[in-house]
Formats: sequence, C-alpha cells, structure tokens
Amino acid sequence: MKYTGVEEKQVITQVVTGDLNTFEMVFRDYYKPLVRYGSTFLKDSDEAEDVVQQVFVSLWEKRTQLDIHTSIRAVLYKSVQNACLNKIKHLKIRAGYAEDLKATVVQHDSSDPVQVNELNERIQVAVENMPEQCGRIFKMSRFEQLRYQEIADQLGLSVKTIENQMGKALKIVREELKDYLPLLILFFIQTL
Repeated sequence: MKYTGVEEKQVITQVVTGDLNTFEMVFRDYYKPLVRYGSTFLKDSDEAEDVVQQVFVSLWEKRTQLDIHTSIRAVLYKSVQNACLNKIKHLKIRAGYAEDLKATVVQHDSSDPVQVNELNERIQVAVENMPEQCGRIFKMSRFEQLRYQEIADQLGLSVKTIENQMGKALKIVREELKDYLPLLILFFIQTL
C-alpha cells in the first residue's frame, strides 16, 4: 500500500513512538509483497518469509533510531533486498567452505565402521552432557533435519535463541570430539 505524504509521515512517527497498531498495519500491508520480492532473490518462499520476518523484527527493535527520509515502503524493500543478498552471500560462503572440507575429509579413510560407530557413540555422549534445552535443539537440527525456524516454532522460542543454543552445542561437540575432527567434519557436512 502506498501512503500519501501526510499519512507517510504520520505512519513513520507512530512506528517510531511504538504504536503497535500502526506497526501491525504496516506489517499487514507489506508482508506478502515483501515475501514475493524476497523470493525473487532466494528462490525459496520459506527462506523469504524468514528474511521478511527478521526485517520486521529489526525494524521494531530499532524503531527509535529510524531516520526515514523517503518512505517506509522504500526502507522495507531495501532492507529485504539487503537481507536477501547477505543470505545469498552467506550460503555461497558456507557451500564453498563445505566443499573445501569435503575435499579435505575425502583424503581420510572414513569408511572404517569401527571409527564411525565410535564417533556416533561419542556424539551421543556429548549430546547427553549438554544442558537439556541445548541438547534437544541440537538433536532437532542435526538428527531430525529441522530448520531453525521450525525448531523455534515447536519450542516456542525465538530463532535467535535457537542460533545461540546451536552455537553452544557445536562448541561442546567440537571440544568433546576434537580427536575425531576429520570424521566429525564429514558427519556434519552430510547433515547440512
């Protein structure tokens, strides 16, 4: 929806001052078009929804710092565009890193069933030693192949909390299994 100049200034002022009703109106007006726009970059509507939701969360959290000289529409579209481009860049870096790791790991013989079984047992022990929530989130991500948003929805937590807990879990696994690093890298690459 396009607001008139007076409406635009009023909407911006109300959002900045924390008027939740105005913010919800902006969300309803722009959410679907922004998801479609984000999908043109990401080619995945679920990923685009995640990006748009994060843009709105960020807009709300930083509302008091907003200094909008154009329109709220322009700010939202530019924010979604930047977030999508950052996501694409991150995914390319991650894919390249995963390929480099796979190439390195292929040099090691990971077909030894004894080593693989021992690694699986050590992973289970590491997971059991994690704090309860951290271990649950790790299992949901790595063993059930759930995305962070799906985990957050199921557990009633924010995606940021899921990211933080996964960071802790991966740190614990790395520390517990440092002797098995080549096999561990292969295990996690296969679950990406």
